[in-house]
Amino acid sequence: MTEAILDAVDVVKFLGAGAGRVEALKGVSLTVSGGELTLLMGPSGSGKTTLLSILGCMLTPTSGTVRVAGRTTAGAGPEDLAKLRREHIGFVFQSYHLFPTLSALDNVRLALDIRGEGTRASRAKAKEAMAMVGLAHKVKSYPSELSGGEQQRVAIARAISSSPQILILDEPTASLDGDTGRMIIAFVKEQILNQNRCILIVTHDARINEYADRILHMDDGRITSCERGTE
Repeated sequence: MTEAILDAVDVVKFLGAGAGRVEALKGVSLTVSGGELTLLMGPSGSGKTTLLSILGCMLTPTSGTVRVAGRTTAGAGPEDLAKLRREHIGFVFQSYHLFPTLSALDNVRLALDIRGEGTRASRAKAKEAMAMVGLAHKVKSYPSELSGGEQQRVAIARAISSSPQILILDEPTASLDGDTGRMIIAFVKEQILNQNRCILIVTHDARINEYADRILHMDDGRITSCERGTE
């Protein structure tokens, strides 16, 4: 392992207001280093999604500190958080978030366009990312023409096209069969970790435990245990 790329210390997060106010996170601390794949597991309502949103710079903590690639999110406004996301973080959402009216290639290009890439550069990087996930022959296909596993790979291509230091995946195998799910995780690990980046995966799928360096368990807004992976 190398230096910490993602770091949280005593993170507390309240959601809602008044009588409906809930303490979703209760002093969470964790560090993810370069070259590490970390799984975050726990029951629904344990705080996983809230923690993921804070680590991914979509929410700010009520208290505590978060550092992304050495930069603190303390005092960061929406524009500052968006800049951190663009520069350092790639997301793969459970529902893929592909635009149905865009081709697979254009779905990948869209993320690069948002980052300010020129048309020629974004097209070249999108094609490269599609080839990396084994879908060079599907660049013109629309999401409705792709299987679930192929759509997931397009989402991964979009996330890795900008070479993020941090890749965050939310339930990436939830809608995939066991073999396809393991193939996806094995691919992600090979492509990202050999470049000294880090991966954080929220999952309920114990079938992918073998790929983890660490497995963190959450319950009731806290990390309750940490174990080494089984690989």
